[in-house]
Amino acid sequence: MRKYRVGIIGATGMVGQRFVTLLCDHPWFEISALAASARSAGKTYREAVGDRWAMRTPMPESAAKMTVLDAACVETVAKECDFVFCAVNMEKSAVRALEEAYAKAETPVISNNSACRMLPDVPMLIPEINGGHAPIISAQRKRLGTQYGFIAVKPNCSIQSYVPALSPLRDFGLEQVQVCTYQAVSGAGKTLDRFPEMADNVIPYIAGEEEKSEQEPLKIWGELSADGSAIHLAQKPVISAQCIRVPVSDGHLACVSVKFQNKPSKEKILDRWKNFHTLAAQLALPSAPDPFIRYMEEPDRPQPRLDREDMNGMGIAVGRLRDDPILDYKFVCLSHNTLRGAAGGGVLMAELLCAQGYIIRKE
Repeated sequence: MRKYRVGIIGATGMVGQRFVTLLCDHPWFEISALAASARSAGKTYREAVGDRWAMRTPMPESAAKMTVLDAACVETVAKECDFVFCAVNMEKSAVRALEEAYAKAETPVISNNSACRMLPDVPMLIPEINGGHAPIISAQRKRLGTQYGFIAVKPNCSIQSYVPALSPLRDFGLEQVQVCTYQAVSGAGKTLDRFPEMADNVIPYIAGEEEKSEQEPLKIWGELSADGSAIHLAQKPVISAQCIRVPVSDGHLACVSVKFQNKPSKEKILDRWKNFHTLAAQLALPSAPDPFIRYMEEPDRPQPRLDREDMNGMGIAVGRLRDDPILDYKFVCLSHNTLRGAAGGGVLMAELLCAQGYIIRKE
């Protein structure tokens, strides 16, 4: 069976590079187009990236030889692809215009960007948690006037460390969540050697991150409206977030405190995490981790350097569950921000939407 032809928009950036590494040997997908800004167009991918290749593995030769296309030439790129991944670095209004242009060219967009995340008819998916939001695509297609094209988005990278751990506990009545995320420099599209401000330092501010961390989980936990036209945000829990940049290459750590309406025992929480079976695993999607959540008994785990590659970087590591003297419980979570939190999460979302029939191969 022919693989899906895949384009990467914003292919020269750090997340774009991660998409390249994940897709070069993917069992379902093959890279058919690499696109970036006009200044990169016409160059080989190797020439366009130059000395900015940030991955630990070498640039795949199959991608290195490809000619980069101009992402703004939508029709040119779209005709080469069944769907595209988008990871551009542009103003939000420009991102939304670009992504909607690809969707209207009947080319589904799997987006790593934030521009369309909170639109009520755009699914923002963590496949293991809210794959049931995919039917909203029908309403979005009506708005856009498309038959096949649509936009689906990946959530903010930091919330994917702690939202998975909270999701199996929602029926205990999540009331309040306090979270502090300690975020790697790759989340800013940088490496440690290219971020001198991080040497011997911590920066207690990441623009826009706390607002996303407090609002996006409510969409993940939201419900489809009765007429299927919108995703209504969940009303609880109330989330208070602080987001801090730390001198770590990859891996976002979250320290979480939580209050429940009906406080469960620690044993019940651990059981929920251990037995959190997901649709993505049941469908045997190529990128789905199994288990999705792994609890670590060691008192000093999880740690980014030791645990971020768990389940090929797609698993969630949790540890240090204990009583909280102000709320009910506190614990620590970890996810790989450019795998689970960015490109890997996007690939898994595309696998789910292909399996569900929302993405089809063009003739």
